[in-house]
Amino acid sequence: MRVYSATDVGQKRKMNQDYVFATADPVGNLPNLFVVADGMGGHQAGDYASKYTVEVLKRELENTSEQDVERALVSAIKTANREIIKKASEDPHLKGMGTTVVLATIVNQMMYFANVGDSRLYLINQGIVQLTKDHSLVEEMVRLGGIKPEEAKHHPDKNIITRAIGAKDSVEVDFYEHRLKRGDIILMCTDGLSNMVEDEEIFQIVRSSRDVVEAVEQLIERANSNGGKDNIGVIVAEP
Repeated sequence: MRVYSATDVGQKRKMNQDYVFATADPVGNLPNLFVVADGMGGHQAGDYASKYTVEVLKRELENTSEQDVERALVSAIKTANREIIKKASEDPHLKGMGTTVVLATIVNQMMYFANVGDSRLYLINQGIVQLTKDHSLVEEMVRLGGIKPEEAKHHPDKNIITRAIGAKDSVEVDFYEHRLKRGDIILMCTDGLSNMVEDEEIFQIVRSSRDVVEAVEQLIERANSNGGKDNIGVIVAEP
């Protein structure tokens, strides 16, 4: 498996609140692990939330005896949610912090993944498909037929998310399974990429890149050249 990950502060922000983790080596019972988190909150709080969430996820998955992948991933996310809320209640500087999260693992031909918030997982092969659903206000409006998908891309409330780690005492996690086939490439990212680079453009960059390293670097470069309005976090994996 080839995998590469990186984050970039972008062109407009002073602090990088995106945090990514990717390994093709085993983490506990899982043969590999990929995580993208996009933190939010005041000074220091957002970057703390994303980094600490990923650390809790890694710790939980390293130490779990749970063999069922869905239960292991969902349980780890729920533990991270509880711990973020606890930390925020103990330290006034961290009050109100939260983070999105999307995480994935590949076991043989199956990809198992889960998300909270609007960080995304895409599958790229002959085309590009977003496999996660955004937990955002505009996505809810699209689902209810209030606005069209193309209107959602530039809606003024685009950044309002409806679910996050640290937002409520209990967190609702979306879990998915997908059977991979030859040639599939997995892209995971924060909205600093997906808001700045159209899906078709993401597809062209990934397909024309020599390897996963070049793909990630070119995607970040394109997001920045298109304005870089937010931090950019990206993982590209070729199982």
